[in-house]
Amino acid sequence: MEERGNISIHTENIFPIIKKFLYSDHEIFLRELVSNAVDATQKIKRLSSIGEYKGELGELKVKVAVNKEAKTITISDNGLGMTAGEIKKYINQIAFSGATEFVERYKDASADKDQIIGQFGLGFYSAFMVAERVEIVTKSYQEGAEPARWECDGSTEFSITTAERAERGTDVILHVAQDSEEFLETARLRTILDKYCKFLPVPVEFEGETINNPSPIWTKQPSELKDEDYKEFYKELYPFSEPPLFWIHLNVDYPFNLTGILYFPKVKNEFEIQRNKIQLYSRQVFITDEVKDVVPEFLMLLHGVIDSPDIPLNVSRSFLQADSSVKKINTYITKKVADKLAEIFRKDRETFEKNWDDISVFVKYGMLSDDKFYEKAKDFVLLQNTEGKYHTLEAYKNLVQANQTDKSEQLVLLYTTDADKQHAFVEAAQNRGYDVLQLDSIIDSHFIGMLEQKLEKTTLKRVDSETIDKLIEKDETKESVLSEGEKEDLKKVYEEAINNKNMTVEVAPLAPDDAPVVITLPEFMRRMKDMNRAGGGGMMFMGEMPDMYNVTINANHPLNQRVLKAEEKSQLARQAFDLALLSQNMLSGAALTTFVKRSFELMTKE
Repeated sequence: MEERGNISIHTENIFPIIKKFLYSDHEIFLRELVSNAVDATQKIKRLSSIGEYKGELGELKVKVAVNKEAKTITISDNGLGMTAGEIKKYINQIAFSGATEFVERYKDASADKDQIIGQFGLGFYSAFMVAERVEIVTKSYQEGAEPARWECDGSTEFSITTAERAERGTDVILHVAQDSEEFLETARLRTILDKYCKFLPVPVEFEGETINNPSPIWTKQPSELKDEDYKEFYKELYPFSEPPLFWIHLNVDYPFNLTGILYFPKVKNEFEIQRNKIQLYSRQVFITDEVKDVVPEFLMLLHGVIDSPDIPLNVSRSFLQADSSVKKINTYITKKVADKLAEIFRKDRETFEKNWDDISVFVKYGMLSDDKFYEKAKDFVLLQNTEGKYHTLEAYKNLVQANQTDKSEQLVLLYTTDADKQHAFVEAAQNRGYDVLQLDSIIDSHFIGMLEQKLEKTTLKRVDSETIDKLIEKDETKESVLSEGEKEDLKKVYEEAINNKNMTVEVAPLAPDDAPVVITLPEFMRRMKDMNRAGGGGMMFMGEMPDMYNVTINANHPLNQRVLKAEEKSQLARQAFDLALLSQNMLSGAALTTFVKRSFELMTKE
């Protein structure tokens, strides 16, 4: 038997076009051909299970072999096989049914190349990205079927002849082109197989060994698995990572199909977080690790795998953004993660608190970016105070309610962004019986703003943004040991000593054990500066905004009473002011040198 013919298309030669437009992704040919072989293997298994094939199945597997001398790569399977008629139907006709549209759409180099393979039945023809000639030697499972050979040299001409093959199945033989000889390297092929075929559902053999895990744990029911199974699989995915904190097993078949495992990794600090750690599969075939549109943005920091047959093998960003199944998957994952976190919080709060430093960035980022997640997370998001104790939002509001009620009934939550640097202010608040939150991560500046929007009659103030009495605005007035005239004199002394128009000086009756001088940057000023640096909030200023500080002179501190009586009032006032600067790391350069010299002078003065 011999048949010769032409592939019916309206372009003289489609193969150079395939090669040109898919060049950046040319390694994908191996995924396509191995996936086809796996499909053929699974189909014969299915036919056997329903009684339509009564022969021996044998050991079902796919083999990939390379012959560097002959310059060939062979992908073999013992699956369905094909008859000559099926070759004509599936290889010649279907593959090129959309060829005209293909050429028109992709002749512009700016087209979305990710969509090309598979969209027009061209999966098999990706072989021509690396091969100058391709052979198919196949024998159908059907009784009495003759083995057939299909051959094409990259032109529109093909030939089908009778072949010699004793066993059921198919060999696809690629005669590798000169410009693609890198694929004749064993290490190169192994890397591609490891990337795309690591979890294919049929054993894939290369160089005499099985290179894949055909039954990854996401294909199993959670009831079949133990904690160790999940940990071992994580080690398989990320060999050099620390064990995960916990995981979520995804398993849904309506209104879409989705399985997978998402792991919460240990996060040492926010600079170590790596995205693109979630791998997307379709029927155990790797698609991509850029899953931004499938997985909610705030969960991109998780690790693991997602497998959905509802997502085609060859996806583009525009497809993912528009596809309704992808949007449903995104919503489902958000809900599943929120439910899992709520469950852990309810059942084992101690472990939840222990892991909070690692998971807080996920939770806070989720609350900021997704209102539905916020509604669930507000019950388990934790606030940590400077003493290391954790509270839920509601519990913390109740905790501070009694001590921090002002005339307007606004609840004020105090926080620090650096407990060491702001220690004096934290201590002053604690001495008054007030609690201080520790909000010192990168995301917390946004988290604070969100809380103020979401929580009624609640304001957050940084503990060093005012004196403690002003922060809380208690309805009480401390008596001053100084008269109004003395306070006015003290204010003038400090204004002259400081001599800085960006420092607003006032004298107030603080507690005698408070600092003699307190320097604060008002909350609104600091937030405006932050917005200006970020270029947001609708406020843009010319250049960098100057720091506008408040300087509060404690009228009840013994040192300030001494300043009023001293001969060198200005020198002593400046010394007290510089000490306040020094306590906040705001003194440097020439000012620090002058302060040190003045300190020695005051110490040696008789």
